[in-house]
Amino acid sequence: MNLKPCGKNGAPEKSTRNAHPRNSSPSPSPSSASYLRHDIIIVVVISAENRGEFEPARGSRFCGDGRERSRSRSPFDRWRLFSVLEPISLSGPTEYDVIKTRELEKFLQDAGLYESQEEAVSREEVLGRLDQTVKIWVKSISRSKGLNEQLVQEANAKIFTFGSYRLGVHGPGADIDTLCVGPRHATREEDFFGELHRMLSEMSEVSELHPVPDAHVPVMRFKFNGVSIDLLYAKLSLWVIPEDLDISQDSILQNADDQTVRSLNGCRVTDQILRLVPNIQNFRMTLRCMRFWAKRRGVYSNVSGFLGGINWALLVARICQLYPNALPNMLVSRFFRVYTQWRWPNPVMLCDIEEGSLGLQIWDPRRNPKDRFHMMPIITPAYPCMNSSYNVSTSTLRIISEEFQRGSDICEAMEASKAEWDTLFEPFAFFEAYKNYLQIDISAENADDLRKWKGWVESRLRQLTLKIERHTYNMLQCHPHPGDFSDKSRPFHHCYFMGLQRKQGVPVNGGGQFDIRLTVEEFKRSVNLYTLWKPGMEIYVSHVLRKNIPNLVFPGGVRPPRPSKATWDFRRATELKAASSSQVDKSSEGQGTPDEIDDERKRKREEEVESNLKSARVVAASPSSAGEAQESASPSDATNGAGDIGHDVVQNHITGGSAYGKPSGSVADESSSKEAENLAIEKITSVSYVACQDFSQELDELEDDVKQKDKYEDTAKNEKSPPVVSLTSNVAATAVTSSNGTSTSGSFYTCGDLEELEPAELMAPPSIVNPPAPPAQRKPLIRWSLTSLGKATGKGT
Repeated sequence: MNLKPCGKNGAPEKSTRNAHPRNSSPSPSPSSASYLRHDIIIVVVISAENRGEFEPARGSRFCGDGRERSRSRSPFDRWRLFSVLEPISLSGPTEYDVIKTRELEKFLQDAGLYESQEEAVSREEVLGRLDQTVKIWVKSISRSKGLNEQLVQEANAKIFTFGSYRLGVHGPGADIDTLCVGPRHATREEDFFGELHRMLSEMSEVSELHPVPDAHVPVMRFKFNGVSIDLLYAKLSLWVIPEDLDISQDSILQNADDQTVRSLNGCRVTDQILRLVPNIQNFRMTLRCMRFWAKRRGVYSNVSGFLGGINWALLVARICQLYPNALPNMLVSRFFRVYTQWRWPNPVMLCDIEEGSLGLQIWDPRRNPKDRFHMMPIITPAYPCMNSSYNVSTSTLRIISEEFQRGSDICEAMEASKAEWDTLFEPFAFFEAYKNYLQIDISAENADDLRKWKGWVESRLRQLTLKIERHTYNMLQCHPHPGDFSDKSRPFHHCYFMGLQRKQGVPVNGGGQFDIRLTVEEFKRSVNLYTLWKPGMEIYVSHVLRKNIPNLVFPGGVRPPRPSKATWDFRRATELKAASSSQVDKSSEGQGTPDEIDDERKRKREEEVESNLKSARVVAASPSSAGEAQESASPSDATNGAGDIGHDVVQNHITGGSAYGKPSGSVADESSSKEAENLAIEKITSVSYVACQDFSQELDELEDDVKQKDKYEDTAKNEKSPPVVSLTSNVAATAVTSSNGTSTSGSFYTCGDLEELEPAELMAPPSIVNPPAPPAQRKPLIRWSLTSLGKATGKGT
């Protein structure tokens, strides 16, 4: 939020460089004329003459036609050519697209994704009141620090907004991400978390005030007249904060500390996204759609290793750049088509990666070893450019890729009039998808302790997923549920769930039983290293079968019947099995059961994802070799790859006719157009970058936990062997208690009958046939159990 007058269509009077006035989009907000949400005039010029080439962003080193400006080459030149590629299609919408877009908008409205006029006005009033408060605060601390009266009167602070509210895609009841920018003499620790916190605590309009000064990005959370606010603070090196401050300038970061740079990053990235999309209104509706879809399908959660709000915004913005004249109907369809074919870990970027002049660290796999292990790089467009999706793991990337494929299939069915919008948004039946789950229960003595404990545990849950996958050599896959659950009958208690399954294609006799007790114990110990730990902060981990999932996870506390046969997923699975059965019947030799063939297809999809991660080639081992590589390839070669395949082919087949939606013309024209578009997508998604050398060593964060293992060993010698948590069915699941040695009978569930597990899974394998070579490590942190767990623990079954 920029608290300054706005120009036409709600756009700011400043920061309109590289703008083209005829493409500005009015905001759908009823308050678009206010200073709270303004549209930024776009920077993309669309015309028949220039074939839709993008104008270079501020500071770009490339001209609009892809030619490099006269200056020395950089290791990032290949990425720049990748990021400034021309659009795939310039086609305008057909009548079919207009109709389907109206249907989509109505669907989103019926789903309750738009706030009311009254709530919009209330939010604006709250932000105006908050802005007045910080102005009073900064004058008060200026006077208390002995500044002269003139400086006191000139002292100023400003409130900016970012995130979903700034992008214009927030829904009813959503919180507002805000940033307070203050002068150099207003400190974070003493003044922001001290004096301003005191002022807010004394205001009757403020409730649930909760400061988090030790967070990676320090924040103060509270409700202002019922509106949830997340307030960050940035201290600039200015004595006076001007009312028309433009934080998009890189010079604003001069002499700023790391916390200030991270706090400013949200606003700078959000504003840059709005500058780089060709049509803000279409971008907003598409992003609102994709956010809703991701939440329904269970892949919206940054902390769980999926994608958060900024990640989805960047992915949608890139599709808007590739299809600048498309309506949301086509943008949604092409979103799934493009990212289904994307060769991760090639990065998604909206603009050039600029090294800048301030020496801040940027995303650079050549210089920063940790960047090489990122699974799904989605790069922020504002300096310093960073990977916004570093939490994504091998397992969550697999799940996201599967959901992209499902979305692409449904969009193709919609084009053939075989599906509707509600099919795309069918919720993922998480508690029906797996036979085995891990349940993680946490508890505390009071609400304040639970809030702190919950935040810490949630930040560590991703480590459990990584450890299990690593210690089982990726043969046991985890699917974390992005939400948490609570039981009203148990105060100060929350629980989380992870779905567990054997990797497709792993033979049962090669790993029928997974003993993850040591893995869970190691995770539990790392969680209990919490520096603010207090008595009563407990964590329990237990293995639970699908039929024993507690009812508290279901709406209304009532377990629903088996999944409806009317869902897309059920029909799709039935069709695949029917097709597989048909193939088996026609085969004289027989290639396996339908289930085995279905598993084989899933395994091949997983292997394709892993192959992309392994096979991404190194563009250059050093800046010198990068320069040599670039000298041997012209910009046109890097842009279009082999000859004219890419933009020119797509222009011949797409620009002249109906390129999407309900196709017109012959079937041959439709097939040719789609094939040409897929070729262009292939060129865009296959540009290499410095890749991870061994994706099994995916994150350096695990190294810290391995180092901590030494600290555990002395303590472990004096403790009893931890209870069992494993993917077996011959032993009742037992709670893994916290390292404090306590447990409760209500925190776990017995496995009960064995009918839900495969018969082969009930027997301990006699041996492991040709296990995969384990990654190099100091000593194994998990051992395969070759006997029943009852014998392993010295207990009977």
